[in-house]
Amino acid sequence: MSATYDTIRQAMLLGKPVSLTYNSLYREVCVHALGLNKYGREQALTYQYAGDSTKGLPPGGEWRCIALANAFDARIIEGPWHTRNDHEETQTCVAQVDLELWVGPDGLPYVKRA
Repeated sequence: MSATYDTIRQAMLLGKPVSLTYNSLYREVCVHALGLNKYGREQALTYQYAGDSTKGLPPGGEWRCIALANAFDARIIEGPWHTRNDHEETQTCVAQVDLELWVGPDGLPYVKRA
């Protein structure tokens, strides 16, 4: 796995957000699912809550599917976990899930699948 993948996986296990550069733009995300897409490439389902976006970022954030081949400089950062309550819906971003986080009643992330 790539260094970006390893950093993101570690952040998920710690329940921490990640900062990274994706498609040349700085972003802050909470990664909810990590694994491989249907073509066997590293991919992540994220909730982007800060940073830049080519499409614009609505207030509060938005779900984003990112190909890790286009992500660089991933760093674990301090801060609260960000999400939206529609994560229960079936995601199609990550076909082979390695690690998945959900949010408990206390608002904190927990490992749903590893």
